[in-house]
Amino acid sequence: MIDTNENIVFEGVNIQRDDLAGLVVARIRLLSQRRISWLRKIWSENSNSGNTEFNAHSEVDGYLIDKDIPVKESEWYAQDSEIQEISFLLNETEQALLGNPDLRLNILADIFKLNSLEIDILQICLAISIEPNMGRVFAYLQDNSSKNYVTDSLVARLFGYGNWIILPASSSLKIWGLIKENVSQQSEPARFECDPFIKNWLLGLDAIDDSLISICNFQSPENPLKNWPVHNTVSDIKRITNNQPQNKLRVFVEGSEGCGRKTFAAVVSKNLGLPLIAINADRIPENRWQLFYMLAQRQAFLLNAAVAWYGETMQEHFWPSDIPSCNLQFVIGESDESLVTNSHFIDLRITLPNISYEERLSLWRKFVPQSLEWEKREMEEMVLRYETTAGQIVSIGKKRTATIENAYEALRADSGRRLGSLAQQMPGTFSFDDLVLPDYTRKGIEDFVFEATERITFWEQSNTKRLFPYGRGLIGLFAGESGTGKTMAAQVIAAELKLDLFRIDLSNVVSKYIGESSKNIERILARAKNMNVVLLFDEADSIFGKRTDIKDAHDRYANTDTNYLLQAIESYPGIVILSSNKKSNIDSGFTRRIRYVLEFSKPDAAQRLLIWKKILGEMTNSQTLLKLENELIKLSALMEITGAQIKQTILSALFIARREKSELHISHILSGLEREMAKEGRGLGKQMQENFTKTL
Repeated sequence: MIDTNENIVFEGVNIQRDDLAGLVVARIRLLSQRRISWLRKIWSENSNSGNTEFNAHSEVDGYLIDKDIPVKESEWYAQDSEIQEISFLLNETEQALLGNPDLRLNILADIFKLNSLEIDILQICLAISIEPNMGRVFAYLQDNSSKNYVTDSLVARLFGYGNWIILPASSSLKIWGLIKENVSQQSEPARFECDPFIKNWLLGLDAIDDSLISICNFQSPENPLKNWPVHNTVSDIKRITNNQPQNKLRVFVEGSEGCGRKTFAAVVSKNLGLPLIAINADRIPENRWQLFYMLAQRQAFLLNAAVAWYGETMQEHFWPSDIPSCNLQFVIGESDESLVTNSHFIDLRITLPNISYEERLSLWRKFVPQSLEWEKREMEEMVLRYETTAGQIVSIGKKRTATIENAYEALRADSGRRLGSLAQQMPGTFSFDDLVLPDYTRKGIEDFVFEATERITFWEQSNTKRLFPYGRGLIGLFAGESGTGKTMAAQVIAAELKLDLFRIDLSNVVSKYIGESSKNIERILARAKNMNVVLLFDEADSIFGKRTDIKDAHDRYANTDTNYLLQAIESYPGIVILSSNKKSNIDSGFTRRIRYVLEFSKPDAAQRLLIWKKILGEMTNSQTLLKLENELIKLSALMEITGAQIKQTILSALFIARREKSELHISHILSGLEREMAKEGRGLGKQMQENFTKTL
């Protein structure tokens, strides 16, 4: 019946017209009552056992085939007065369900384009999930005590679709996982069940799907930084999507890790009136990407939300074209990354700028309150040296970093984590006093350090920006044989600048596949450009070598790869040192654009003696060094070896003396030197043996 407030009264319960659960359950009960009346009628006409709870006699099956005819059932519903009363109430209930566009069932049906059959299936699945006792009614309707669930035949007869229904693979119920089809036994019909997330959403719960809970969360729109292009991005999105809902937009937000890319996406979404769901693609199993992509789109559609994808694996995924997508999706990445082109999307790329020195200083004071107690000059020097992101500063603040030394340690550890296996962080324990080099080379290193110190403020000048719009990075080429001090010089430079030094492991970078080397280098440069570190490309001629004459397609692509790498290094804004055994191995076109080209030659006799004395003086005592001085003078004059070989010789000699439990003697040094020469297939030589025979 209908009460005066236009609500529906069913079995003494007043059901409001916006009560989806009440209306759906009432409809399924009314349909069941009507169907049961029909079954009892034909059972009573064919058997005295029709009054039993379940009529399982085999002969009844024959009667049902003859009597349970859909057309006759419909005719009887129209003629029987008691059934007409049920049908009237059923019609009112169905009109209440259909007539309210704000009911979540109608919203869902509109979003996923459900037809009448699909809506009916969803309703009956929802009803039994709300009232599990309906299972006993369904078993009665199917004349089988074990079929206490929704089947295709139950749907067909209960909703008047005939004897059976066919739910194709293209059904929205299947594509979007709105219902689940479970088969317990091969001979049994599939069990239809409402997806738990869909049930909860239909009943008014706006939450993350349990299937997604481990990989996603709602991203909060925190206060944006001043230089974020929020207004322009919102305007661009509105311009592209305005009055054109078919336009699906992917916004690629690029920037360094911790710069606030997800927060930026959340702020933009908020300005568009949308919540943002952030999803970590790295947690999605590769073979389940399509399923999770569908679940993410389903979540976004139902919550009227935007989606932000992040993670290193996002570049590898193809976005399914057979699954409709929500209108706005963000992808969080770095400058060297890009998405696979998809004709179903319009792509927009946004770059988040680095935060200024003043902003960094302000963020340190806000999120690391202990920094207010640090020495002002040291604090300002650290903030100037490290172009930290907001995320880094917040992370350090959460660790309750007590001292500026702790802050430096945290920043260095974060730098190492960012480059990961792409580069090796090297210790910065050497100083200028450890270098033994020709005056010209030493002066070149000092000039390099000075320019590296002044470059930040120098390039900020307006006239400098105008006259030198490109090539603001500082690149040095250190050329010379192995062991002549190239790596140590790079360590000294980093230590003088109080920056971290990363050596690029070319075995992990150079690839036999065309184009892969450039991708690896670009990934390193993209991550390092905002870290304020020194990059050392050891054995650089293997990457930046001379371009070859074009003889085939492989040469053409290899040269393209080399050209790309040269341009990438030249446009890198940071400090790069290239190390090569021979300057002539580096492409001459690139060499001309390098700011510093320094030759590292083998040390002469005087330099070798100085190296011997420096290392032995630190590793032994003054008395031992004095006893060895004459032999070291002769050794320096006779053996043309590098500083690295001297260092390794002393290391071996110290262990030999330690094993013999004796004071370091020239014999120990000669044994160590012989071991070092053997690496090159050389010996001490006749002259050496004659010169030291008396000593030995």
